[in-house]
Amino acid sequence: MSLSPDAIRDALAALTDPNLGTSLGKRAIAGLETEGGTVRVRLALDYPVATMGEAVREAVTQALSRLPGVESVQVELLSRIEIHKIPPGTQPLPGVANVIAVASGKGGVGKSTTAVNLALALLAEGARVGVLDADIYGPSIPQMLGLGHQPPESTDGKSMEPLMAHGLQVNSIGFLVDPETPMIWRGPMASQALLQLLTQTNWHELDYLVVDLPPGTGDIQLTLSQKAPLTGALIVTTPQDIALLDARKAVKMFQKVNVPVLGLVENMSIHVCSNCGHAEPIFGSGGGEKMAQEYGLPFLGALPLDIRIREETDSGTPTVVAEPEGPLAARYRDIARRVALALARAPRDLSHKFPTVVVQNR
Repeated sequence: MSLSPDAIRDALAALTDPNLGTSLGKRAIAGLETEGGTVRVRLALDYPVATMGEAVREAVTQALSRLPGVESVQVELLSRIEIHKIPPGTQPLPGVANVIAVASGKGGVGKSTTAVNLALALLAEGARVGVLDADIYGPSIPQMLGLGHQPPESTDGKSMEPLMAHGLQVNSIGFLVDPETPMIWRGPMASQALLQLLTQTNWHELDYLVVDLPPGTGDIQLTLSQKAPLTGALIVTTPQDIALLDARKAVKMFQKVNVPVLGLVENMSIHVCSNCGHAEPIFGSGGGEKMAQEYGLPFLGALPLDIRIREETDSGTPTVVAEPEGPLAARYRDIARRVALALARAPRDLSHKFPTVVVQNR
């Protein structure tokens, strides 16, 4: 019995993606071949497939194996990360599909550490990722990624090439100024510097650009939220009430400027003594999860207060690359998968696919 390509396409289109909970649709079918009783199918998914792809592969294999005449199924998966909806009045960045802001509202909650490990976790999941250090007054990403003070190169004298660290594309104001020189800039100057870093860096075909915002809800945060093509934001907090007060302000700021909040990460959720193993929630318990429920936001995960995270990040080799198979890296990768799926569920941006229409009077 000859295999019907149409029947195979219909079966694939109707199949539920086990990660997203929605049907694959025919857009995901990037290639289909049949030979005898063998079916070879290539699928392009809107999220990284390094680990999440296995569930799809298994579901496709089982579904197609039930079709008459199918003897074997070969599945190839690839990521095709789409550009998703951005705030009105903004334009997608050249070379960047999605921009993710990491915010906290309050300093000292481990936002930058979370941002770099999130970026590295997305990279480990199979995505192409960059990091922009938007903390103009206190750039820490250069040290966290082991780059130090290295001015970025420019091939045209107008734009900058991102530096590379652990496979990430990176830019920061920390590469352009002396590490010990304080940035005594007023808000408008700092905001303009941030926009230049964002738009005058030659990002190369990124699926995700992770932007580490400074704490607070001032000029820099508002400028980025209103003028940059943010696909979404995630909020980092600790369980304590004081941190949650400022995290609420960050959520409301993004809501006011029409930037979707992808979810909330609770950092320093619990401390486990490295000597005796005693676990103690020294910053409180469950505050982040409770806040997420109050605002109807996804709770993306909890991270412990662990000396290894601090030591590894200070040394320039963050946890996800220092201990890629360890339990701490697994937590970051779980958060990264949830972020990627949240973006995959978001509406796609189609404006860049349509030509600009210019009306002229003659």
